[in-house]
Amino acid sequence: MKIEDLVDIKNIDTSIEPLKKEVVIDNMTEKLRSNGYVSDPGVFKKAIYKREEEVSTAVGYGVAIPHAKTNAVKQATIGVFRDLAGVQWGDQKVNLVFMIAAEENASDEHLKMLSKISTFLMDDVFRAKLLTAETTKDIYDALIAEDAKTSEQTNLAQAQNDNGKYLIGITACNTGIAHTFMAATALQNEAKKRGMRAKIQTNGATGIENKLTPDDGAKADAIVIAHDIKVDTSAFAGRPYIDVPIKDAIDNPASVVSQALQKTAAGGGASTSSASKGNSVEAAMGKKEKDTDDLSPIGKFGRAFYTHIMSGVSYMIPFVVVGGIFIAISFMFGIYASDPKSPDYNVWAGFFNEVGGNAAFKLYVPILAGFISWSIADKPGLAPGMIGGMMAVNGGSGFLGGMVAGFLAGYVTRVIVKYTRNVPHSYQGIMAVLVIPLLATFVVGFVMFFIINTPFSKLIEILTNWLKSMNGANAALMGGILAGMMASDMGGPINKTASAFGLAMFASKIYAPSAALMVGGMVPPLGIALATVLFRNKFTNQEREAGKANWVLGASFITEGAIPFAAGDPLRVIPANIIGGAVGGALCMASGITLQAPHGGIFVIPIACNKPLLYIGCILLGTVITALVLGFTKRTLSEDEMNAQMSGGII
Repeated sequence: MKIEDLVDIKNIDTSIEPLKKEVVIDNMTEKLRSNGYVSDPGVFKKAIYKREEEVSTAVGYGVAIPHAKTNAVKQATIGVFRDLAGVQWGDQKVNLVFMIAAEENASDEHLKMLSKISTFLMDDVFRAKLLTAETTKDIYDALIAEDAKTSEQTNLAQAQNDNGKYLIGITACNTGIAHTFMAATALQNEAKKRGMRAKIQTNGATGIENKLTPDDGAKADAIVIAHDIKVDTSAFAGRPYIDVPIKDAIDNPASVVSQALQKTAAGGGASTSSASKGNSVEAAMGKKEKDTDDLSPIGKFGRAFYTHIMSGVSYMIPFVVVGGIFIAISFMFGIYASDPKSPDYNVWAGFFNEVGGNAAFKLYVPILAGFISWSIADKPGLAPGMIGGMMAVNGGSGFLGGMVAGFLAGYVTRVIVKYTRNVPHSYQGIMAVLVIPLLATFVVGFVMFFIINTPFSKLIEILTNWLKSMNGANAALMGGILAGMMASDMGGPINKTASAFGLAMFASKIYAPSAALMVGGMVPPLGIALATVLFRNKFTNQEREAGKANWVLGASFITEGAIPFAAGDPLRVIPANIIGGAVGGALCMASGITLQAPHGGIFVIPIACNKPLLYIGCILLGTVITALVLGFTKRTLSEDEMNAQMSGGII
């Protein structure tokens, strides 16, 4: 089935206004009804929302894929909606929505087509085409052209009959729709580049496709599992394999395949399958660390620390954002307007302060600690971690204490699980809901109360006073370092390290680092967008089109818009990003600018920043500097080069 069989140009729509998720679903449903694809909008929307309640259909890359299979659909179709202002879809902000509608008795062809579209959306350039398309016909034509190109590549790969090495693997994500097939495609494309044969089993929403057999396992030269859920590895017959998160296979397929080839060639003993096949907490924890076998002890520690802390931070961020914005709104009524004892008291200020300061802000350290522990020990670690996090809040050790509580709860829970695994099955229920969380919470609570809280609260106090005392050159240096780190690898470990520091300070009510960090995140895409306008002869036509999307992405604090440019020309683009971000961040902190909402871009600046006009000036200065550095360092292209198509990189 081709995309043109399911996508009707009449079902494509666009907007430049910020819309709510519910409005988008209503509008897309009405369009499907008016064009004769849906007979009962109420039943169809109910099915859509039922799917959303199970797990958000936002799949990353600024894309959401809501879908429903119901008798309210008269003919299967895929509706497309683009909103340049962005739509908040669960925890993510999306610009592209693909809504799939299928009859209740339909085959699974629609989900297969959805998986195909998901693989298209891995390509930054293709997404930029959709974001910068001027008309709905341009969007439709881009989808059709990409489908034709992919089909041609697939046919070529299938026609190739080489005698090279054999890659097999399994991909499986939580929803079984987008990332499952993105990872499979990334691995297959990498195998094709190397002249390898490949068979990747996908554990998707429609069931298992390309199922591996013991014969595949015996013949394979490299074996990969890329997953976020448990999978059956019995087809591997105990042979060594690489076990990675599914995002690794999407982002770094070359590295993953190379590691798999090395591990299989070296032998290294058979990998057990209990981690992936079993249902126990211990098996799940074993799965998370299997892929660190070849690392040094320091490397293992670093990888584990990064993985677990980022798990906690990802769940914490919405609480930080909501809390910061609500507190900032309460201040708009007056500094003391939320205090019932003040003569300036305003009930609305009290409401916003209660939601933001007394609810969201008190929750985010426990959430951080709870999900660090969950990342280490799965579900049994959640309660001890959150309780330890709340003790950190109450005891004054804050963000740092919450981190300690999370790691302590996770590893204590793991030890308890390990030594109670032989308890008879009839007692496993009481062990999971009573004994394990009770023992783990006692240990965590004891350590936090008697050992951690007092010295860590003193450390937080010292650090807070030091940052408050910063001014002039010292503040500028700190702001430049933080913003430069933020701009350096655009979502990578350096960026995340700077973000974690900023969040720690945010938890201590030090808001200047947050302002510098947002400058560092907004400048790279904005600077690149400006450079494509000022220095047109140094960018290809396709790059200039992609640059248009960076205006919106940068303004929304989505640094990832700069990644395709940095990947194609790292020696020029990355230094330009760092220089512009660092200058803007330095001026920001030297000017005493604070930001009480560490995310949201231009949408939070008017209400959460103490000096919004000066802050915008810092961002604009960094943007201009990045653009100028790019203009002076990039070479001028010939007419042929400007008309060339990008092939995964930037000229």
